[in-house]
Amino acid sequence: MKIAIAQLNYVIGDFEGNLAKILKYIEKARKKKADIVLFGELAVCGYPPGDFLEFEDFIQNAQKSIEAIRSASEGIAVVVGSPTVNPDKEGKDLFNSAYFIEDGIIKHVQHKTLLPTYDIFDEYRYFEPAINHKCVHYKGLKIALTVCEDIWNIGNENPLYRVCPLDILSLEEPDFVLNISASPFSYSHAETRLEILKANVKKYGLPMFYSNNVGAQTEIVFDGGSIVMSPDGTIFREMPYFKEAIEIFDLEDVLNAIQSKQQKKNDILEIHDALVYGIKDYFGKLGFSKAIVGLSGGIDSAVTIALAARALGKENVRGLLMPSQFSSNHSISDAEQISQNLGIQYDIIPIESVYASFMKSLEKSFEGLAFNVTEENIQARIRGTLLMAYSNKFGNILLNTTNKSEMAVGYGTLYGDLAGGLSVLGDVYKTQVYELAEYINKSKEIIPINSITKPPSAELRPDQKDSDSLPDYDILDKILFQYIENTKGPKEIIKLGFEASLVKRILRMVNINEFKRHQTAPVLRVSTKAFGKGRRMPIVGKYLS
Repeated sequence: MKIAIAQLNYVIGDFEGNLAKILKYIEKARKKKADIVLFGELAVCGYPPGDFLEFEDFIQNAQKSIEAIRSASEGIAVVVGSPTVNPDKEGKDLFNSAYFIEDGIIKHVQHKTLLPTYDIFDEYRYFEPAINHKCVHYKGLKIALTVCEDIWNIGNENPLYRVCPLDILSLEEPDFVLNISASPFSYSHAETRLEILKANVKKYGLPMFYSNNVGAQTEIVFDGGSIVMSPDGTIFREMPYFKEAIEIFDLEDVLNAIQSKQQKKNDILEIHDALVYGIKDYFGKLGFSKAIVGLSGGIDSAVTIALAARALGKENVRGLLMPSQFSSNHSISDAEQISQNLGIQYDIIPIESVYASFMKSLEKSFEGLAFNVTEENIQARIRGTLLMAYSNKFGNILLNTTNKSEMAVGYGTLYGDLAGGLSVLGDVYKTQVYELAEYINKSKEIIPINSITKPPSAELRPDQKDSDSLPDYDILDKILFQYIENTKGPKEIIKLGFEASLVKRILRMVNINEFKRHQTAPVLRVSTKAFGKGRRMPIVGKYLS
């Protein structure tokens, strides 16, 4: 038996486009003599559809797509994900389902059982869990059909759930497992996913064909990397990451595989590719083409604009340099240098005269008051206004350059340097930004060395450095990681060897700046705990205040 996996990039709510792509790949699989072609979770409507699922018309369009796929399934079996209506009066109105369509007939519909409600997931808001599990009989073989999370409770050991679908399906002695997924990217997730699949096939002694979606949906990036695994845990094939693809596999070959073909993983390479893909799809799926970035000569704006040029093409990216009286000469030259290295258009608009005009207008109100963060924020907001003026006039979407370390502690100005349509580095710690810069420069110098080696500074007052108000990023990022990703409280972090007063100060900064993060652009998610959809904190609260 030949099984095709089609890992595709879907657009949420684009039923016509998604259907056309699915039909195209059905035909590709048929021409390659595949018996089954496997698509992704909620493929007909895109994942995650969110509250679109509450619209009757949305569900009707999904069903129309399934009917069109059924009509196109002559001589082949198609496994595809779609929301389906729950006919019972009890429970949620919908199921998250995998359709098994054979030769024009809907032969089986397996609903998803384990509905994740953590981090970015909110499936129990919309779907009813399955209570029935049955293998599919096809060409003399029995198939255990599962949907994404259903394989993440091996032997009922996951404390989030009380049932293990494969424990039930294995009672029918299936010949292999099919899984359709929409498993989002984080730089540690690919390894975890492989371990989960290995644990499944070793427990049940069954080969598994795992199809994952690819592409970005606003802040969530899906990396593909679909997997075929032999019964002993040998990785028969790991499909490309961050790329649409279709491949055909012979079941006999998978059963007899003896050599593992696991791809090497590199965190920074994967983060780089995810960010490029995230920018590309955010623009492409919204119908945008051009970006603008405020260039300061620092490493964050340099890395952001380099990623944007790779995602959109240098002809579609523009830089704007806005030096003030506090900007150093090398900051201007570094910003010019990266623009020239990338071959992008850039403009220089000094803001000293604009800033002087503001201060003249405020002179009477501010008389006798010392220079402080107010004047610093005015400069940042002048720059934000100029960038948005370019955005409005020329149609260039503003990319935000704030990194995760800065966003965590509130080291940014609302309506100033926190402005933008998309936050590129908001889930990338400052120490990781340096690693990204080195990776971007691996073949030749794109980001000026001076941008990498000079002490980071906002340059909003004379001789300002980030270290004036923040600890070294090597220390800051370690504390932030323990608090944000590992959800450790102050006592636990202090026990790891960090200074108590510093830990308490940093954690307080994180908490009191939640209001800023609620007003910033969507953040491309590359970690296990990004700001935004996956981290839900109250703005008003007393914890660590």
